[in-house]
Amino acid sequence: MELEDLKSLIELLKETDITELQVEKEGTKVRIKREKLFGSIEIPTHRPSVSDSVQAAAIKDLVDEETQRLITVTSPIVGTFYKSASPEAPAFVETGTRVKKGQVLCIIEAMKLMNEIESDADGVVVKALIENGQPVEYGEPLFLIDPV
Repeated sequence: MELEDLKSLIELLKETDITELQVEKEGTKVRIKREKLFGSIEIPTHRPSVSDSVQAAAIKDLVDEETQRLITVTSPIVGTFYKSASPEAPAFVETGTRVKKGQVLCIIEAMKLMNEIESDADGVVVKALIENGQPVEYGEPLFLIDPV
C-alpha cells in the first residue's frame, strides 16, 4: 500500500462521519481509527505575530467568559446515551429547547436500567455534546445550558 493510498483513506475519514476503517490490499492490512471529539483543531500555517497572539488571547477570554456562564450537565454514570425514550419517540430536548430544573434531558442505559438525566437549572439548551447511542463515562459533559 502506497503513502498516497493512506493519505486518501485519511481524507475519506475526515470528510465523513466514519470513525474507523480497515482495509486489506496486497497482503497489507491497515486500520485507521479516529476519536470523535467535541470540535476540530486547526493548526496555523503561519507563524503567529504579536498582534495575532493578542487577538487570540482576547478571543480566548471572550470564549472563556461565555462558557463560564453556561451550565454543563454531566453524566452521573457510565452507560449508553439516548436522546429519546424509544427510537420512534421524539428527542427529549434539542438545541434551543427551553428547559426547567428537573426536566428530563436524556436517558443513560446502564446494565439494562434506563436512567433519566434531568436538567440542573432553568435555561436554554445551547448544545448536545453526545450523539444518540454513544457510550458515556462518569463525569462526561452531555449538554451545555444557558441559564437565561
